[in-house]
Amino acid sequence: MVEKIHSEGFQSRNDLNYFLTELKESESWLYSHHSKMLQTISAQVDGAQKALVQLRKNGHKTGSLKFARFLEYRTFTYNQSGFEIKDDFLHLSKIGKIKIVEHRTIPENHIIKQITVSKSKSGRWHACITVDIDAVIPKISLRKSVGIDVGIKNFVYDSDGFVTPNPLNYSKMLKPLRRIQRKISRRQKGSQNRKKATRFYQIIHERIKNKRKDFLHKISTQYAKKYDVVFLERLQKLNMVKNHKLARNILDSGWGTFTNMLYYKTMVVEVPARNTTINCSRCSNMVPKTLAVRTHKCDVCGLVLDRDHNASINILKNGLVDIFNIKLPQELREVTPVEIISRSRKQEATSFSEW
Repeated sequence: MVEKIHSEGFQSRNDLNYFLTELKESESWLYSHHSKMLQTISAQVDGAQKALVQLRKNGHKTGSLKFARFLEYRTFTYNQSGFEIKDDFLHLSKIGKIKIVEHRTIPENHIIKQITVSKSKSGRWHACITVDIDAVIPKISLRKSVGIDVGIKNFVYDSDGFVTPNPLNYSKMLKPLRRIQRKISRRQKGSQNRKKATRFYQIIHERIKNKRKDFLHKISTQYAKKYDVVFLERLQKLNMVKNHKLARNILDSGWGTFTNMLYYKTMVVEVPARNTTINCSRCSNMVPKTLAVRTHKCDVCGLVLDRDHNASINILKNGLVDIFNIKLPQELREVTPVEIISRSRKQEATSFSEW
């Protein structure tokens, strides 16, 4: 790999650190920066080089590495040393003492591995603290499993009948966004008034992002606390956003972020999305319907319920049958499987408890 990198014109991590030492001799202002912080930047560059080489090796077309501009680089990391947290103050080497507001209490007698400091576009500073803790993997009960169908009108509709409307935070802020964009276009480029308008535009976008993340964290935490296994559809989001009538609302919903949050909070199993809305959850009869039809009506068994509720039950049934080989009776809920098996969670020491 090193020979490949050198043949591409890249430099190894050790070479970058040597260059950094030589650069300090000519640029004295670099001594005002912590040495470990500078070395983490060289590690990031080395990682980006290796990733670029691997992509080319896999047959992907890639361009050259692009470095962030001076004013666009808003993140730096203190790794292993150069930091201390004491009495609501963050001490950073070469920077000083900074008053902080802790989002959560740092566990006592735990070692802080690194601190990443970042600045948002609106000018707010955040510190992400990585702590080494001993995690205990709990047992997973299939009794506490649920199927979730995500959508635009209703963000989630689960197999237990719980529905959460979609806030669509971006769509609600379209009016102030359009207004501030008109102000920016009327200001002269390079003027202070244009910079002020641009900053307010960035603040609006940050508020939208914060509202979306707050909503997604709350709903994902709710499911993680209540259920041990969550079944989701395996959606092809990039193909779905090709529909320009729905693309904005799909991206505004944040389905991918919601799935990623569930992945590190609980056990998630993705099942194929084929015919989950069309099939009847009671008799498996196919009932085709358009997006405008919001109610599932089966002509065979007479089942009538919301189309998203019907899809969430199918997601749960398909997940248990296809992945865990558990057959379900033909009822809406009160699921009692016929066969119980124990499997490992991705070859980890996690076992399923009995129903």
